Amino acid sequence: MSAHPTAESLAAALPQVLQAPKTGSAVELLCFRPGYGQRDFVKELTVTRDRGIPGERWENAPWLKLPDGKGHPGIQVSILPRRVLDLFWRDGDGVPHPGDTFVCDLDTSEANLPEGQLLGVGTAILKVSEVWNDGCAKWKVRYGEPAYDWIRAPQHRHLRLRGVLCSVEQDGVIHLGDPVNVLRRAR
Repeated sequence: MSAHPTAESLAAALPQVLQAPKTGSAVELLCFRPGYGQRDFVKELTVTRDRGIPGERWENAPWLKLPDGKGHPGIQVSILPRRVLDLFWRDGDGVPHPGDTFVCDLDTSEANLPEGQLLGVGTAILKVSEVWNDGCAKWKVRYGEPAYDWIRAPQHRHLRLRGVLCSVEQDGVIHLGDPVNVLRRAR
């Protein structure tokens, strides 16, 4: 297992993370999560308003539920910035991938992707959720306490270093290499 990043190395990396493109970045990694701790890296994913990603655990065991017990639509898709992932995870280093639906080199800050922002990805349209992705205890265990503290720091909250959560607004298919485009600015 690789060494966890230090608080100092993360602070030094922040300016580079903040230089990510605002739109048009390609989907670099697609992750299908059929169950807890399971990760299948695929070339395409179908996303739907009703089912999220058909076959994923969101349908049967979402971590956030509506009052009726169904999965909260705002957690159907998660997007992790590539520059953040590169600080913590290397394929094959023995540490599990965080499990985000896809990774791309994108500025996921509130300034760039406010709640309600629509994103075109492949033939799908996603909407940035009001649910904040603050990282769970597993992030701390896998990537270290400095990593956990860095993404959750009050002064970083608006940066959304852990990425964004989205609902599916229009059914579609997302492929590796598809650009992630801001469709219109949220009001």
